[in-house]
Amino acid sequence: MANDLTRGSITKTMLAFAGPMILGNLLQQMYNIADSFIVGQFIGAGALAAVGSAYTLMTFLTSILIGLCMGSSSLVSFYYGKHEIVKMKACVYLAFALIGGIAVLLTALVFGFADPILMLLRVPAELYAMMRSYVWIIYFGIIFIFLYNYFAYLLRAMGNSVTPMYFLGATVLLNIVLDLVFVVVFDWGVEGAAIATVLSQAVSGVGIAVYTWKTERTLRFAKGEFHYERGTVREILQFSTMASLQQSVMNFGILMIQGLVNSFGTPVMAAFAAAVKIDSFAYMPAQEFANAYSLFISQNFGAGEKGRVREGTRHAIRISVLFCLFISVLEFVCARYLMMIFIHPGETQIIQIGMGYLRVEGAFYCGIGLLFLLYGYFRGINRPEMSLVLTVISLGTRVVLAYTLAPIPSIGVWGIWAAIPIGWILADLVGLCRMAKKKNGDL
Repeated sequence: MANDLTRGSITKTMLAFAGPMILGNLLQQMYNIADSFIVGQFIGAGALAAVGSAYTLMTFLTSILIGLCMGSSSLVSFYYGKHEIVKMKACVYLAFALIGGIAVLLTALVFGFADPILMLLRVPAELYAMMRSYVWIIYFGIIFIFLYNYFAYLLRAMGNSVTPMYFLGATVLLNIVLDLVFVVVFDWGVEGAAIATVLSQAVSGVGIAVYTWKTERTLRFAKGEFHYERGTVREILQFSTMASLQQSVMNFGILMIQGLVNSFGTPVMAAFAAAVKIDSFAYMPAQEFANAYSLFISQNFGAGEKGRVREGTRHAIRISVLFCLFISVLEFVCARYLMMIFIHPGETQIIQIGMGYLRVEGAFYCGIGLLFLLYGYFRGINRPEMSLVLTVISLGTRVVLAYTLAPIPSIGVWGIWAAIPIGWILADLVGLCRMAKKKNGDL
């Protein structure tokens, strides 16, 4: 059911809207942790390294589609806030055709260039065959990832964050059950984990598409109501392309970091794979809260409620900073025990490497929490290009510093870990300066 985010208490409205999004992604991250636990404990550290590296690759590939869906949903939310329903519907239909076509093309490309992609990642020879088998199956899920994210972001744009959570929660439970059956019972190895993932993605993608079509009748055009407009296509391309570029640039930078990590060998790969899962789980609520805040801003900006935009931004920063401070302390203290969720206690070298990563990144979660809010703010006020600029600053700094520092023998992987928060902080400074200028100007 659609909800109006332009009315009511600002903090309560944002938290009520963000809550299901955060819970849904917590469930998703719990699945990622369960998947890594099952692979690491029942197959081994090599399998964990291969699956973790493949996860980074798939995150990059699907970020292209997620960015497109996120961008189009901002435009839908803007017109929903303005109550221009016919134009909103046109955005929905045109965006579906555009992004669906890109999903099909992307699937064809990754199958055609499977080996060159893995070579670019510098996957160690002993893991190459295992990782290739895994990604070859995982690629079949790209189209289902598109379906789920397109309809999930569409529903959220209309103020409905609960339904996507239900579908995601059911999918996560199915995925864990299938993982246990295929990996532990049938002993299918990493291929079993991949099959479980794709089947679950199919259920969520097709399920939410059917649900949306059957229940959201306001999205359907009456006979003769739809009119193709070039201006609408240009708006969709602008919003979707900028958001997609932001997401893909961000994850391409992460992919480059993964390639550098892989060059240090299997222990570092395994530690990084486990630590990134923990890292993602830790700051994910701040990320999803920022996504909810972005749609709140978009609806209110479309409705001309600029006072709510300013007040909502102040409330969002306070909430995000407090949460990130709490998580930073918790992760620093519990780093060893968190690593042992995935890694056998006897693998002391891998655990120590992972602890180093977690304590460096965890100390600066306020930096990434603020950066997520800045991304959401600029998307919400129809300035998605600024989100892209901040991403380039953050990731560019991270990649340049990592590749500069890591080859120095006395620094090594610590250079990779340190480069990440430095990139966050530089982007935050630029974004805050631009936000201050915007508030004193035309907002």
